[in-house]
Amino acid sequence: MASDRGRQIVRAANEAALALGLTPGLALADARAAVPDVAVAAFDPDGDAACLDWLARGATRWSPLVRACPPHGLLIDISGCAHLFGGEASLVADAVTRLGRLGFSAQPALAATPAAAMALARFGARSGGERVDDLPLAALSELESVQTALRRAGLKCVGDVARLPRAAIAARFGEALVAALDQLREAAPEPLDPLLPAAPMAAQRRFAQPVASHDAVRAALAKLLLAVQVKLTALGAGGRRFALALYRADGHVAEVAVETAAPQRDPAVLLRLFDERIAALNDPLDPGFGYDLLRLAVPITAPLAETQLGLDGGALAETQLTALVDRLSARLGQGRLKRLARADSHIPEQASFLAALGHGEDSWPAPDPGEPPGRPIRMFDPPQPIEVLAEVPDGPPRRFRWRGCVHDVTAHEGPERIAAQWWRRKDGAGLTRDYWRVEDAQGQRYWLFRHGLYEQETDSPRWYIHGLFA
Repeated sequence: MASDRGRQIVRAANEAALALGLTPGLALADARAAVPDVAVAAFDPDGDAACLDWLARGATRWSPLVRACPPHGLLIDISGCAHLFGGEASLVADAVTRLGRLGFSAQPALAATPAAAMALARFGARSGGERVDDLPLAALSELESVQTALRRAGLKCVGDVARLPRAAIAARFGEALVAALDQLREAAPEPLDPLLPAAPMAAQRRFAQPVASHDAVRAALAKLLLAVQVKLTALGAGGRRFALALYRADGHVAEVAVETAAPQRDPAVLLRLFDERIAALNDPLDPGFGYDLLRLAVPITAPLAETQLGLDGGALAETQLTALVDRLSARLGQGRLKRLARADSHIPEQASFLAALGHGEDSWPAPDPGEPPGRPIRMFDPPQPIEVLAEVPDGPPRRFRWRGCVHDVTAHEGPERIAAQWWRRKDGAGLTRDYWRVEDAQGQRYWLFRHGLYEQETDSPRWYIHGLFA
């Protein structure tokens, strides 16, 4: 039931209620007067949407292209999939049977476009029409005003409207009605926006009897990984993400995915990663009455050529590091391992950011042979203020005080002038920085900068320490 203008009405009814005359839109008081012991429940649109999405994920057993159509529709593109189930009729029968086991009644329909299939499912059984042209006017438009105008024009079904000149329909009822007519009569293409993107490569295994043991599932996964390896090898590619979907006999779908730092296609390595990932799940896999379908998809691929390890062992060490990253990511979760990545900025504190380890690695520029690094290993955020004795207007620092200790500068190199971003010119954020690499009497090296040009940007430039060299 749901509230409508201050009164309670029937929002939806099952087949038993419909047989007793309790139709949607009927006032709840009238429904209780007709059937005193009628069972009612509050209308829960969020729960209905979640249930429909759950059904849509389960419907991917018949096709990867599935979309939920609220409030109570499912669209499945079975192009190229029907032969796997013995034809379209067998596929439809299997879908209706499985939904019936879950307690849902289904009205199937087959058509070349999503709009036509949905219209046939909604209005075909009610009107007794098996063709789009026999459907009532409500299949064209849900607006009561448009339906009334069509009926006043002497039109009774979609076929009557289709026989009229298109220009006359557009002039009197608008272009939207013409577009809806083309979609219903399969004259206009209507691409399906699926719930999940279709993977470029996948393999699946069905079971005549549902399997529930871990060993049986693991053995089936090993065969799927081997089948995927053959396909990837033929393409000279490897996978960066492997997604396993486990379809339970009661309609539930469990999903487990692993990602790799580098393209991979070795079944033994991938099987070990899946073992790590499954063992680390917060919600362990529950086979229930067993799985009757396993599907392994590879949504992300990348080129992977055959490699030969050199005698120096460098490639072996790199391979071992990649394997370690993959195992830690599978155990701890994707994105838990971080690294410093380069950013396109000349501002030192904005030149790097934390990114997930194993994705999009880029190399940092190496210093010239014999030269010290241009940036310190440890940087302070924010830079720490210091007291400096230096020549004006732009001389190097001679002595500075930091954290209560005085440091005499014995060597210096600079300045490296870094201009501020031109759009940040307030509150001192837009001042120029002159950076110096200095060394004190104890041999410690520091990265200092003068904030602001003397008598050009400020009368009293301040000094800061921004980092420490090793």
